[in-house]
Amino acid sequence: MTRLPRTPRSDLTGSRALVTGGSSGIGLGCAVALAEAGAHVVCAARRAGPLQDAVDAMAAAGLSAEALTFDQTDLQAMDEVFGTPFDVVINSAGLARHSPATETTPADFDAVMNINLRSAYFLSSRAAGALIAAGRRGSIIHISSQMGHVGGVDRAVYCASKHALEGMVKSMAIEWGKSGIRINTICPTFIRTPLTEGTFANPERLAWIMDKIKLPRVGEVEDIMGAAVFLASDASAMVTGTSMLIDGGWTAG
Repeated sequence: MTRLPRTPRSDLTGSRALVTGGSSGIGLGCAVALAEAGAHVVCAARRAGPLQDAVDAMAAAGLSAEALTFDQTDLQAMDEVFGTPFDVVINSAGLARHSPATETTPADFDAVMNINLRSAYFLSSRAAGALIAAGRRGSIIHISSQMGHVGGVDRAVYCASKHALEGMVKSMAIEWGKSGIRINTICPTFIRTPLTEGTFANPERLAWIMDKIKLPRVGEVEDIMGAAVFLASDASAMVTGTSMLIDGGWTAG
C-alpha cells in the first residue's frame, strides 16, 4: 500500500515566543497569530501602556501572552531578555524617516540604522546564542520590507537598512543552520496600520502605491499572520536564509 506523506505541523503548542514591536500593527498581528497557534508569547515594546493594553486584549481572547517593556537598542537589557532561550523570535520593531537622499541628516541615518539593522543584528545573535547554549533549535524571523528588494522614492536610508538586513539574514542562516536554527524575513508591501494612515491619506502617495501593487488593494495586518506561523513552525522546517515577499506583486515588475 502506498505510504502517504503527512503535512508538517504548524501547531506551536508548548513553544515560547518573543515578538518585539508587539504592541500594535504587524507586531501585534504576529503575536496574536503565534498565540492562536498555541505558543506562549512575550510581547515586547518600549511603551508600557499600549503594550499592556494589547496583552490584556489577548488574554481576554483566551490567548497566552505577557508584556515586556523593552528597548531593543539597549544591548545590556537584551542580554537579560535572552537569559532563557525562545523557540521563536519575531522582530517587528522598526523605524522609517523618509526624505530625499540629498536632505538626509546624519541623525536620521543613525536612528534608522540603529533600530532596523544594529538592534536586529544583536537581537539575532543573542537569540541564536541562547538556543545554541541550550542545544535547542529555533526560528528567528525579521519583519523586513519589499524595500529590501527594490528602491523607493525618498527611501534611500530605509532601503539601505532593509537591503542590509536581507544580506545579514543570509549570512546568519549559513552560520547557524548546522545548529538547527532557521532565520528568515517577511517582506510586506504597504500594510494598513495606524503608522501608515498618513501615507494612505496622501492621494499622490496612494496612487503610487496602487500603481505598484498588482492586486487591487493595499495590505492588511491579517495578510502577514499566516506567514508568521508558517515560518515559526515545522511547516517551514526546510526554509532558512530567505525572504517571504507579501507584496501584492510589487516586486514582480
